[in-house]
Amino acid sequence: MQRADAGRGPRERLRASGPEALDDVELVALLLRTGIRGHPAQALARSLLGSQGLRGLARTLPTELEQHEGVGPAKAATLLAALELGRRLSERRLENGDPIRGPEDVFQHFHARLRDLPHEQFHLLLLDGRHRVLREVMASRGTLTASLVHPREVFRPALREGAAALVVVHNHPSGDPGPSLEDREVTRRLVQGGALLGVPLLDHVVVAERGWVSLREEGELQGLPWGEGTSLRKGATGPVQAAPRARRC
Repeated sequence: MQRADAGRGPRERLRASGPEALDDVELVALLLRTGIRGHPAQALARSLLGSQGLRGLARTLPTELEQHEGVGPAKAATLLAALELGRRLSERRLENGDPIRGPEDVFQHFHARLRDLPHEQFHLLLLDGRHRVLREVMASRGTLTASLVHPREVFRPALREGAAALVVVHNHPSGDPGPSLEDREVTRRLVQGGALLGVPLLDHVVVAERGWVSLREEGELQGLPWGEGTSLRKGATGPVQAAPRARRC
């Protein structure tokens, strides 16, 4: 096979043997299509991947990519669009109307999308009376603080959509899902706001590279049932064991 592939470029090898026959450098080079004088596409791809590989490239902002010689807005957009498609394929996304059974469903929905971000994002999952997804909303981006995530901004879309309950989720770029004191304070404020408005907060899930933590399971939301048929402790096939402090993916 190696003799047969000798002298073939990545495009020809992909057609003959499929994309799985190409390494990361060759796949990125195909997306780039062209290099610059003295540096063909594969050399440029190798430079972009550097020591961090695809995961490092996935964390790169468009403006950072464009700082590389030979990478303009069009090439940067192509690379990031391809990486985003890969993320979406790897996710087990919840669709509108799907029920949420517990924090692992939330983790599977968000993990691939949030794990590589260099900043925090705070998302809402608005649910109906049977805890089925009505809509997903990104409430804020940046470091999570009690001033940034105000209950007014969280519950406004919930009330507008007629949500019966909600789940909130945010990521830790550090890779450690352990909740901070600020995470806990935000959760307490949202629990109080939900109780006043009649839209209970069912869980606050922290997602990171090394797993996830449910603040409900940490004891911050005790006494707020998910409801019959969608209990946090019940999956499709029966009871689920109690979670440790941090769940790994």
